[in-house]
Amino acid sequence: MPKIIGICNQKGGTGKTTTAINIASFLGLTQKKTLIVDMDPQANATSGLGLEKTKVSLSVYDCLINSIHPREVILESAYPNLFLLPSGLNLSGAEIELVGLEEREYRLKKSLDLIKEDFDFIIIDAPPSLGLLTLNVLVASHSIIIPIQCEYYALEGLSQLLTTINLVKSNLNPLLEVEGVLLTMADFRTNLTQEVIMEIRKHFPENSYKTIIPRNIKLAESPSFGKPVYFYDRNCLGTKSYWKLTEEILREPLTIGEKVQDSENQGV
Repeated sequence: MPKIIGICNQKGGTGKTTTAINIASFLGLTQKKTLIVDMDPQANATSGLGLEKTKVSLSVYDCLINSIHPREVILESAYPNLFLLPSGLNLSGAEIELVGLEEREYRLKKSLDLIKEDFDFIIIDAPPSLGLLTLNVLVASHSIIIPIQCEYYALEGLSQLLTTINLVKSNLNPLLEVEGVLLTMADFRTNLTQEVIMEIRKHFPENSYKTIIPRNIKLAESPSFGKPVYFYDRNCLGTKSYWKLTEEILREPLTIGEKVQDSENQGV
């Protein structure tokens, strides 16, 4: 059965999209067929895979609002086993349009149910809000990864997100679990980062990942080139960190498939 993981935090700038892209790309490298669903109207996951959001003709909006079959919308990326259900400019109005639709909280789930057996993993990049789009992500997901930036207000708003997750679990999606809390943008030279790490691990002793994503210039640059960090600089600290995180998620060592290695050796 495929696993569907939502990447959620109502705060912006927590590394949510970076996490979605790089986890998905490593899953693809291990020959696991993986779909990224870009549910953020800003469409950063779409552009982060090298697609111009202004040139997307059909998007996840059409699946949610117009009931277009997702197979008509899904695009194959330039990266191994990695596919995209893109966002587009019209998604910004979907929050308002969803209000009047029947079963508005289930629109994404029903769409993904049509194609979920095509994939091993589906990674959903949620918008930085707790509106209807994020609610659709929570209803459609089996589990949630919560990225938290190592900053002074790290825990601000987190209780509201956890309350929403519990409400969804109680009323709409009994399978929903917190996959893990991920610390991002860590600067280990500062006392503040160490304090935030201690605070998060005190609050989430069972659910915080051992892997911490550092501040890394290559990791920050890679989206502007439309590349997951592995394909931008496979030896940088950001690549190594997301490699370890994917191993934690899979609970097994990461092994890149032979076909991928062959294509890299041939310069493809």
